[in-house]
Amino acid sequence: MSLLAGKTVVVSGVGAGLGHRVAAAVVRDGGNAVLGARTEANLAKSAAEIDPAGGHTAYRATDITDEGQCGALAELARERFGRIDAVVHVAALDSYFGGLADADFATWQSVLDVNLLGTLRMTRACLPALKAGGGSVVFIGTQSAVAAPSQVQQAAYAASKGALTSAMYSLARELGPYRIRVNTVLPGWMWGPPVQAYVRFTAQTEQVSEAEVLGRLTDRMALPEPATDGDVADAAVFLASDRARAITGQSLLVNAGELMR
Repeated sequence: MSLLAGKTVVVSGVGAGLGHRVAAAVVRDGGNAVLGARTEANLAKSAAEIDPAGGHTAYRATDITDEGQCGALAELARERFGRIDAVVHVAALDSYFGGLADADFATWQSVLDVNLLGTLRMTRACLPALKAGGGSVVFIGTQSAVAAPSQVQQAAYAASKGALTSAMYSLARELGPYRIRVNTVLPGWMWGPPVQAYVRFTAQTEQVSEAEVLGRLTDRMALPEPATDGDVADAAVFLASDRARAITGQSLLVNAGELMR
């Protein structure tokens, strides 16, 4: 039997990278994927690539800072497929860099509103359907929340994802009686569009090869190459599936062994 046969999974933050990979993995493994993101054109493109016949996908433009839009995406899932079995939260604001000394706390608030509160809004919108049959909530966190990288400063992003991981423990206790599991996937340097862009930019800025920049990252990893966005998507889909039925309140590092805990 396919990993997600007959299951419906809401995926937030579907763009060109991890969100697309998660949605594709859901359909590959026999499930229905309900896609949300702010840009409808990206959703249409992703759905067409994943599911050309259109029988296993639905999408709606969704800003997770808007409670009404979160509710509309959850309702779409119920209308189209009759149920919600899991929600995987990829949507995030990760483009703000810096530490404390130069912090713009208004921007920090925006990061928290998306990454922490937006994720919780979307989760709450899916709760009535999840409570009806049990299921899974999967947060996408970051290794930076537990071990700050030396290459870049993203204090606001790390703090927001750390807060989300802390919220996971409370939610796992609160929702466990409804057979709803809550877990977090923590990617490290994940080979996909953002890290590829970082490697290209750094190589151009320092006038070195991309291989040298990538080597600086992989030298600290137990495995000889970084995890891909596909690897992270597979971990999220596993946690969304019934094969993880006894796993809740856990954080899973997917990082090629750069950090081991």
